[in-house]
Amino acid sequence: MMDNITGLPYIKSPDSPVGEHNACSLVQQKTLSEPITCQGIGLHTGRQITMTLRPAEANAGINFLRSDIGADGFVPASWKNVTETKLATTISNESGHHITTIEHLMAGFAGCGIDNALIEIDGPEVPAMDGSAQPFVTMIESSGVLFQEAPRKAIVIKKPIKVGTKNTFISLMPASMFGVSFEIEFNNTALAKQSLEMKLVNGTFKDEIASARTFGFAHEVDAMQKVGLARGGSLKNAVVIQGDNVLNQEGLRYDNEFVRHKILDCVGDLYLAGAPIIGQVNAVRSGHALNHELLCTLFSRTDSWCFSQLSGAVVPGTGTLSTDTH
Repeated sequence: MMDNITGLPYIKSPDSPVGEHNACSLVQQKTLSEPITCQGIGLHTGRQITMTLRPAEANAGINFLRSDIGADGFVPASWKNVTETKLATTISNESGHHITTIEHLMAGFAGCGIDNALIEIDGPEVPAMDGSAQPFVTMIESSGVLFQEAPRKAIVIKKPIKVGTKNTFISLMPASMFGVSFEIEFNNTALAKQSLEMKLVNGTFKDEIASARTFGFAHEVDAMQKVGLARGGSLKNAVVIQGDNVLNQEGLRYDNEFVRHKILDCVGDLYLAGAPIIGQVNAVRSGHALNHELLCTLFSRTDSWCFSQLSGAVVPGTGTLSTDTH
């Protein structure tokens, strides 16, 4: 049987009835209860954007629809559709229509355990909001969550996968639940070297990661704007560092907000796998490009992973895992 998101083999777990959301039954897929809309500025395009999150049928996955284009603007949120990773993750369809800066919204979906949604958007970029995933989590919670009559699947890591170099890399290791260990290092006192490791289950994403904002250096803004980036960036949607100081009057939300945001980006990028991952992520100075390379490498090595149906709190947005056997 082939999976309709990845196009790769789906290995079914032993049959179990889909029932209530508890440890004795399979976890059901989830979508939104009702549509919910927001407006905001695109971080890189600077355009005013209106975006509506809508419910979708079971097994539909996460998909974008450019309402300013119409039916030709349908873009599935998949690792196979990633076309650019410079300072943000961009996906495109076969017609060349694209959506950029999707990682914070995808992290929100991952953190809330949303499997199926249609995002109608009237421009090429997801609104920056405050630069974190928290506004999207709030939107999802305001809409409400609908359990669907279909079991939720996960990607179980069976063998280690690693991409990058000795000093800049990201890897996936077999583990009993989804966890992330991330380390960053900049030649700057405000950032310096930060590291953080946590298991992202039982609400940890929402409580510890979702509100961490994107960040950048003031001296890089002019250069980015000359190449069409950061045109909508401001102190309202990013942490800005000048010299060794944070320019935002309110300061940081966490002492280590920067590494928390890198974990947020990683969670969003990896959710383009089409399902949550059961495995341990270890990353050092990784970014969007390496995150995407990790998924490409993972899916090219079919003996390194398998699908399984969830039955407990082992990934973000769910409450034990029913494992596959070959």
